[in-house]
Amino acid sequence: MLRKRMEAYISKSITNNKVELFNEEKEYSEKHKLITEDSTIVVKENTSRFVDAYIERSNKESEELIAIENASFLAQPIDYFKKNKDEFLYFESEWFELIGVEALSIEVDDVFGTYNAMFGLKLQKKMGDVLKTYLKKELQEDIGSFSLMFNPGDGLWDVNFALNNVKGFREDLSLEDAFHLIYHFLFILVQTVEEEI
Repeated sequence: MLRKRMEAYISKSITNNKVELFNEEKEYSEKHKLITEDSTIVVKENTSRFVDAYIERSNKESEELIAIENASFLAQPIDYFKKNKDEFLYFESEWFELIGVEALSIEVDDVFGTYNAMFGLKLQKKMGDVLKTYLKKELQEDIGSFSLMFNPGDGLWDVNFALNNVKGFREDLSLEDAFHLIYHFLFILVQTVEEEI
């Protein structure tokens, strides 16, 4: 789970008793005492988190690739997807993998008009009740606010939630800021689920 992935990340990243972490990972590492007292944490700026992300824009209906983008595309405002409702964005990052998130995509929901984040989440099936409770509490459980289903074939939770319901969401966010918001939300979700089990 998160703790094991964090320990592995720190052990491969630490050099000369120094490790570079973003705020979420720093706070988690300190809380769970994953860094020895003789080691130093250097806090990284969020602007560098998704520099190496893999980004694709595709057609929602046909799933045909439109373009592979670089990190500069993330400067686009999130309302790009309201203007291009026939597209979705597929996003991979080592940071989302660190928290157990696979195949993240964003699109505008055709029915509700919300910005939806969809992904697979590596959590055991037995964690379903805690996961549902957290999502209900944090997303106010409006109609269309989230859906959740365990997929036994790949052992992942298929999660879909309306980004509009996440605290801090604004329609003037850039895509980069939206991914930071999603990451922070999911980091806390995974940490909360892990601590409750």
